[in-house]
Amino acid sequence: MVFFWMKDPGNVKHEEKFEASLKKFIDGSPQVLTQHIGRAAGTDREVVDNSYQYCLVVTFASSGDHDVYQADPAHHAFIEECKDLWDRVQVYDSILLG
Repeated sequence: MVFFWMKDPGNVKHEEKFEASLKKFIDGSPQVLTQHIGRAAGTDREVVDNSYQYCLVVTFASSGDHDVYQADPAHHAFIEECKDLWDRVQVYDSILLG
């Protein structure tokens, strides 16, 4: 799970660039088993953090696939292409129970 806080929330040009670059990268990543690209839902509950602008959730068949994804030149190209658009990125990794 990757959460992005953008430098200029609401800047349509920046959003279009970010979304296109992220979708291109994720859609071209053979290691990704499932994906969810979304925005903060804006739900009004005390326990919900709606401060981020984008969320990416990807799953992998194995930790080895995750490692390949992390080292993929396309991953590094996405970061280089978009890193000037965000202020903060927060990652939460997890493994499936059972």
